[in-house]
Amino acid sequence: MKYMVYKSIIQVVGTLWMGGHGSCEYDLRSYDVENIKALGDITRDTVEAWLDTNAGDFQHVTDFRASIEDDNVSYDIPWSNEESEYLYYGEEE
Repeated sequence: MKYMVYKSIIQVVGTLWMGGHGSCEYDLRSYDVENIKALGDITRDTVEAWLDTNAGDFQHVTDFRASIEDDNVSYDIPWSNEESEYLYYGEEE
């Protein structure tokens, strides 16, 4: 027997409240996905609006990438800046 597990995540880089830069991965629950959908279609803009009120670790979110599963549809939103992926993984260019 096989089971498929779908996971929705948002990877974030930004400025922390304590100063400095940081990164974090948010594992979304179905409740979170529903709240994003309440803002409109799942797009970069609606995910960014959700992060504005739910990314409490960050003073300012600089960039993010998201992979969101909803009703057997995958929404993949890439980093807006290629350098953000390096920052997320703590790699220097």
